[in-house]
Amino acid sequence: MTAEDYLARALAARSSGARARAARAGLASRLLADRTTQALLLRQLSIAYFESRRFRKAYDVALQALELRVLVDVVHQDAARAAQALGQNEDAIGHLRLAARRGPAGRRAFHLWTLGSALFVLGRFGEAAGYFDRATRWGTTDRPLYAAQAAVARLCRGERVPGAPALFEQLAASPTSQGYGRFVLGQLAYHLRLWDDARRYLEAFIRRTEQGRPGLAISLAGELAFARSTLSKMRAN
Repeated sequence: MTAEDYLARALAARSSGARARAARAGLASRLLADRTTQALLLRQLSIAYFESRRFRKAYDVALQALELRVLVDVVHQDAARAAQALGQNEDAIGHLRLAARRGPAGRRAFHLWTLGSALFVLGRFGEAAGYFDRATRWGTTDRPLYAAQAAVARLCRGERVPGAPALFEQLAASPTSQGYGRFVLGQLAYHLRLWDDARRYLEAFIRRTEQGRPGLAISLAGELAFARSTLSKMRAN
Protein backbone atom coordinates (compact mmCIF):
# COMPACT_ATOMS: atom_id res chain seq x y z
CA MET A 1 0.00 0.00 0.00
CA THR A 2 1.10 3.54 -0.70
CA ALA A 3 1.04 6.40 1.78
CA GLU A 4 -2.03 7.73 -0.04
CA ASP A 5 -3.78 4.38 0.49
CA TYR A 6 -3.10 4.62 4.22
CA LEU A 7 -4.38 8.20 4.21
CA ALA A 8 -7.62 7.06 2.59
CA ARG A 9 -7.92 4.33 5.22
CA ALA A 10 -7.34 6.87 8.03
CA LEU A 11 -9.97 9.21 6.60
CA ALA A 12 -12.50 6.36 6.42
CA ALA A 13 -11.70 4.98 9.88
CA ARG A 14 -14.62 4.51 12.26
CA SER A 15 -12.55 4.56 15.43
CA SER A 16 -9.66 6.61 16.76
CA GLY A 17 -7.55 3.47 17.09
CA ALA A 18 -8.02 2.51 13.42
CA ARG A 19 -7.34 6.10 12.38
CA ALA A 20 -4.10 6.18 14.36
CA ARG A 21 -2.89 2.84 13.01
CA ALA A 22 -3.49 3.84 9.41
CA ALA A 23 -1.84 7.24 9.90
CA ARG A 24 1.24 5.71 11.53
CA ALA A 25 1.55 3.11 8.78
CA GLY A 26 1.34 5.82 6.13
CA LEU A 27 3.98 7.92 7.87
CA ALA A 28 6.27 4.88 8.06
CA SER A 29 5.76 3.98 4.41
CA ARG A 30 8.82 3.96 2.19
CA LEU A 31 6.58 5.36 -0.53
CA LEU A 32 5.91 8.56 1.42
CA ALA A 33 7.56 11.32 -0.58
CA ASP A 34 4.87 13.96 -0.80
CA ARG A 35 4.88 16.71 1.84
CA THR A 36 1.12 17.27 1.49
CA THR A 37 0.37 13.60 2.13
CA GLN A 38 2.72 13.65 5.13
CA ALA A 39 0.94 16.68 6.57
CA LEU A 40 -2.48 15.10 6.05
CA LEU A 41 -1.34 11.88 7.72
CA LEU A 42 0.01 13.84 10.67
CA ARG A 43 -3.30 15.66 10.88
CA GLN A 44 -5.19 12.34 11.01
CA LEU A 45 -2.86 11.13 13.74
CA SER A 46 -3.43 14.33 15.72
CA ILE A 47 -7.20 13.90 15.36
CA ALA A 48 -6.95 10.29 16.52
CA TYR A 49 -5.04 11.33 19.63
CA PHE A 50 -7.57 14.09 20.29
CA GLU A 51 -10.53 11.72 19.97
CA SER A 52 -8.89 9.32 22.44
CA ARG A 53 -8.22 12.23 24.85
CA ARG A 54 -4.44 12.10 24.50
CA PHE A 55 -4.37 15.85 24.17
CA ARG A 56 -0.65 16.45 24.68
CA LYS A 57 0.20 14.04 21.87
CA ALA A 58 -2.49 15.60 19.69
CA TYR A 59 -1.00 19.04 20.26
CA ASP A 60 2.58 17.94 19.64
CA VAL A 61 1.65 16.19 16.38
CA ALA A 62 -0.31 19.25 15.20
CA LEU A 63 2.78 21.39 15.84
CA GLN A 64 4.82 18.90 13.83
CA ALA A 65 2.33 19.15 10.97
CA LEU A 66 2.55 22.95 11.04
CA GLU A 67 6.25 22.72 10.19
CA LEU A 68 5.32 21.31 6.77
CA ARG A 69 3.35 24.48 5.88
CA VAL A 70 0.46 22.61 4.29
CA LEU A 71 -3.14 23.65 5.04
CA VAL A 72 -1.66 25.83 7.75
CA ASP A 73 -4.92 27.44 8.86
CA VAL A 74 -6.66 24.05 9.23
CA VAL A 75 -3.79 22.62 11.27
CA HIS A 76 -3.82 25.72 13.49
CA GLN A 77 -7.46 24.85 14.22
CA ASP A 78 -6.39 21.33 15.22
CA ALA A 79 -3.67 22.73 17.47
CA ALA A 80 -6.14 25.15 19.03
CA ARG A 81 -8.60 22.37 19.92
CA ALA A 82 -5.87 20.33 21.58
CA ALA A 83 -4.54 23.39 23.44
CA GLN A 84 -8.04 24.20 24.71
CA ALA A 85 -8.46 20.64 25.97
CA LEU A 86 -5.14 21.00 27.80
CA GLY A 87 -6.36 24.22 29.42
CA GLN A 88 -3.82 26.27 27.45
CA ASN A 89 -6.38 28.87 26.47
CA GLU A 90 -3.97 31.62 25.41
CA ASP A 91 -2.11 29.18 23.16
CA ALA A 92 -5.43 28.14 21.64
CA ILE A 93 -6.42 31.74 20.98
CA GLY A 94 -3.02 32.39 19.43
CA HIS A 95 -3.47 29.49 17.02
CA LEU A 96 -6.96 30.67 16.09
CA ARG A 97 -5.69 34.19 15.39
CA LEU A 98 -3.04 32.72 13.11
CA ALA A 99 -5.66 30.57 11.37
CA ALA A 100 -7.74 33.68 10.63
CA ARG A 101 -4.68 35.56 9.41
CA ARG A 102 -3.19 32.81 7.25
CA GLY A 103 -6.29 31.12 5.89
CA PRO A 104 -7.76 31.80 2.46
CA ALA A 105 -10.56 34.33 2.14
CA GLY A 106 -13.13 31.56 1.77
CA ARG A 107 -12.37 30.22 5.25
CA ARG A 108 -11.77 33.52 7.03
CA ALA A 109 -15.31 33.90 8.35
CA PHE A 110 -15.18 30.43 9.88
CA HIS A 111 -11.84 31.10 11.57
CA LEU A 112 -13.02 34.46 12.94
CA TRP A 113 -16.18 32.84 14.27
CA THR A 114 -14.21 30.00 15.89
CA LEU A 115 -11.96 32.57 17.56
CA GLY A 116 -15.00 34.48 18.79
CA SER A 117 -16.52 31.27 20.14
CA ALA A 118 -13.35 30.42 22.08
CA LEU A 119 -13.36 33.87 23.65
CA PHE A 120 -17.10 33.64 24.35
CA VAL A 121 -16.88 30.49 26.48
CA LEU A 122 -14.03 32.12 28.43
CA GLY A 123 -16.39 34.98 29.31
CA ARG A 124 -14.51 37.52 27.18
CA PHE A 125 -17.73 38.73 25.63
CA GLY A 126 -16.55 42.11 24.33
CA GLU A 127 -13.67 40.59 22.36
CA ALA A 128 -15.93 37.78 21.16
CA ALA A 129 -18.54 40.22 19.83
CA GLY A 130 -15.89 42.02 17.77
CA TYR A 131 -14.78 38.79 16.09
CA PHE A 132 -18.38 37.72 15.47
CA ASP A 133 -18.97 41.07 13.77
CA ARG A 134 -15.95 40.49 11.54
CA ALA A 135 -17.13 36.97 10.76
CA THR A 136 -20.53 38.39 9.80
CA ARG A 137 -18.90 40.78 7.32
CA TRP A 138 -16.92 37.94 5.72
CA GLY A 139 -19.68 35.33 5.94
CA THR A 140 -22.19 34.14 3.38
CA THR A 141 -24.68 31.37 4.24
CA ASP A 142 -23.55 31.29 7.89
CA ARG A 143 -24.06 35.01 8.40
CA PRO A 144 -27.29 34.63 10.48
CA LEU A 145 -25.37 32.42 12.94
CA TYR A 146 -22.49 34.87 13.32
CA ALA A 147 -24.76 37.91 13.69
CA ALA A 148 -26.94 36.16 16.28
CA GLN A 149 -23.92 35.11 18.32
CA ALA A 150 -22.59 38.67 18.26
CA ALA A 151 -25.93 39.72 19.77
CA VAL A 152 -25.69 37.01 22.44
CA ALA A 153 -22.19 38.17 23.40
CA ARG A 154 -23.44 41.74 23.82
CA LEU A 155 -26.47 40.63 25.81
CA CYS A 156 -24.13 38.67 28.10
CA ARG A 157 -22.29 41.95 28.73
CA GLY A 158 -25.56 43.60 29.75
CA GLU A 159 -25.87 45.66 26.58
CA ARG A 160 -29.18 46.41 24.91
CA VAL A 161 -29.59 44.81 21.47
CA PRO A 162 -32.86 46.12 19.96
CA GLY A 163 -32.50 43.91 16.88
CA ALA A 164 -32.16 40.67 18.86
CA PRO A 165 -35.73 39.37 18.18
CA ALA A 166 -35.23 39.78 14.42
CA LEU A 167 -31.85 38.03 14.60
CA PHE A 168 -33.50 35.16 16.47
CA GLU A 169 -36.12 34.76 13.73
CA GLN A 170 -33.52 34.97 10.96
CA LEU A 171 -31.34 32.29 12.51
CA ALA A 172 -34.30 30.01 13.30
CA ALA A 173 -35.32 30.17 9.63
CA SER A 174 -31.84 29.53 8.24
CA PRO A 175 -30.03 26.23 7.52
CA THR A 176 -27.51 27.16 10.24
CA SER A 177 -30.21 26.73 12.90
CA GLN A 178 -29.17 23.09 13.20
CA GLY A 179 -26.12 21.84 15.09
CA TYR A 180 -24.21 24.69 16.70
CA GLY A 181 -27.05 27.02 15.76
CA ARG A 182 -29.16 25.42 18.48
CA PHE A 183 -26.67 26.59 21.09
CA VAL A 184 -26.88 30.17 19.81
CA LEU A 185 -30.68 30.06 19.48
CA GLY A 186 -30.95 28.71 23.01
CA GLN A 187 -28.78 31.47 24.44
CA LEU A 188 -30.58 34.16 22.47
CA ALA A 189 -34.00 32.79 23.51
CA TYR A 190 -32.86 32.87 27.13
CA HIS A 191 -31.98 36.56 26.93
CA LEU A 192 -35.28 37.25 25.15
CA ARG A 193 -37.09 35.40 27.97
CA LEU A 194 -38.48 32.81 25.57
CA TRP A 195 -38.07 30.09 28.18
CA ASP A 196 -39.65 27.19 26.31
CA ASP A 197 -37.61 27.90 23.18
CA ALA A 198 -34.43 28.31 25.20
CA ARG A 199 -34.94 24.99 26.96
CA ARG A 200 -35.84 23.17 23.74
CA TYR A 201 -32.86 24.44 21.77
CA LEU A 202 -30.30 23.98 24.53
CA GLU A 203 -31.43 20.46 25.39
CA ALA A 204 -31.34 19.54 21.67
CA PHE A 205 -27.82 20.99 21.38
CA ILE A 206 -26.58 19.00 24.38
CA ARG A 207 -28.20 15.78 23.15
CA ARG A 208 -26.86 16.08 19.60
CA THR A 209 -23.36 17.03 20.74
CA GLU A 210 -23.04 14.17 23.21
CA GLN A 211 -24.33 11.65 20.66
CA GLY A 212 -22.24 13.02 17.78
CA ARG A 213 -18.98 11.95 16.20
CA PRO A 214 -15.98 11.16 18.41
CA GLY A 215 -14.32 14.32 19.58
CA LEU A 216 -17.34 16.61 19.09
CA ALA A 217 -18.24 16.75 22.78
CA ILE A 218 -14.57 17.39 23.61
CA SER A 219 -14.33 20.24 21.10
CA LEU A 220 -17.54 21.81 22.42
CA ALA A 221 -16.92 21.23 26.13
CA GLY A 222 -17.08 24.97 26.82
CA GLU A 223 -20.39 25.35 25.01
CA LEU A 224 -21.82 22.29 26.77
CA ALA A 225 -20.92 23.76 30.15
CA PHE A 226 -22.39 27.12 29.13
CA ALA A 227 -25.63 25.49 27.94
CA ARG A 228 -26.00 23.52 31.17
CA SER A 229 -25.36 26.66 33.20
CA THR A 230 -28.11 28.50 31.32
CA LEU A 231 -30.55 25.63 31.88
CA SER A 232 -29.68 25.66 35.60
CA LYS A 233 -30.44 29.38 35.79
CA MET A 234 -33.85 28.80 34.27
CA ARG A 235 -34.63 25.97 36.70
CA ALA A 236 -33.59 28.19 39.62
CA ASN A 237 -36.10 30.79 38.50
